[in-house]
Amino acid sequence: QVQLVESGGGLVQAGGSMRLSCSASGGTFSSYAMGWFRQARGKEREFVAAIPKKGDGAYYVDSVEGRFTVSRDNAKATVYLQMSSLKPEDTAVYYCAAGDIYGARKESYRYWGQGTQVTVSS
Repeated sequence: QVQLVESGGGLVQAGGSMRLSCSASGGTFSSYAMGWFRQARGKEREFVAAIPKKGDGAYYVDSVEGRFTVSRDNAKATVYLQMSSLKPEDTAVYYCAAGDIYGARKESYRYWGQGTQVTVSS
């Protein structure tokens, strides 16, 4: 059983930057693909970014491509989401997830964190 804990959320002005972290415990971190998802109020949870087990690649939803960067440190069992040029529409609860298959489908991820709120003010 893998436990995931996100941190780094908060309030930021539009155009600013923020880095989210997700620390894992209870499993072999390097054996999981990792994903970031977000859920805005009243909307469904959506894919943001994913990174494969070895960190040799990344995949983003179009709306964050070029602004967000996902990375991981397997030695620290941590995945990061560096967000820049933030927009009010990026406001959401951000979740990290661990799964066996690298991709954008929520169903591919078995373990989820509790989420961290990111609020971007205009």
